Amino acid sequence: MAEVIGVRFKNVGKVYYFDPDGNTLKQGDMVIVETARGIECGEIAMENRQISDESIVQPLKKLIRVATKEDLKKMAENNAKEKTAFNICLKKIAAHKLEMKLVDVEYTFDNSKILFYFTADGRVDFRELVKDLASVFRTRIELRQIGVRDEAKMLGGLGICGRPFCCSTFLGGFQPVSIKMAKEQGLSLNPVKISGTCGRLMCCLKYEQETYQDLLRSIPTVNSVVMTPDGKGTVVDLNMLTGVLQVRMDTAPEAAPKLFKASQVKLIKGGHVSIDRNELEQLKELEKD
Repeated sequence: MAEVIGVRFKNVGKVYYFDPDGNTLKQGDMVIVETARGIECGEIAMENRQISDESIVQPLKKLIRVATKEDLKKMAENNAKEKTAFNICLKKIAAHKLEMKLVDVEYTFDNSKILFYFTADGRVDFRELVKDLASVFRTRIELRQIGVRDEAKMLGGLGICGRPFCCSTFLGGFQPVSIKMAKEQGLSLNPVKISGTCGRLMCCLKYEQETYQDLLRSIPTVNSVVMTPDGKGTVVDLNMLTGVLQVRMDTAPEAAPKLFKASQVKLIKGGHVSIDRNELEQLKELEKD
């Protein structure tokens, strides 16, 4: 076991472990630590805690110091510099006529590097842009291409639910989301209804997936053949949360389906959640990161 603190460098970023070096810290405290990118200022997201050695990526670096007033002042200065650098980079991108969208700019704490985050439809040759920016800022320049989900996380906004984006408020990282999840949850495969503002599948599809998977083990799915109190039929629709099935009876295939509780029917032949191949091709773009 080892004592660690968890430090976060972005508002809703990943939490990294550091050795507190004998200091007792509280959530929200600002600290100075050494990272792979150099000296950084971060916020305590997890107070002193004992965790197993297997959960630690060695070597565990020690806390340098609790942030001083001078450190916080430098952070504020860096934030102001980032806004200036953003505007300069926009002009340089336009001058070089590059097909890219600048999303964010980040100075490392010691000003040893400036990171420019951008999105683009494909690969971009930004070598000349890097040279141009380096001649202006006289420091190391890194241009990093990110996906549309990362862009949404950085910029923030409101989802179709009316609440702030999950990714920019509490999700530390992105979980894989698939079209199959939407299908299993009985959602319409309308891209407008199952995709977020970023144009990818909504992260919240993941939240209840385990519940739906458990329900699918006990409820006949669409296309299942079942025996009902009124005879044999095929499930044409269902509401997994209420357990109500719509069954088309073999004796009256043209009539309206009858409603039965899942507990009233006996499974004869199971169906499965399937997605039309053409439909899947059209929606495949939504699964990308």
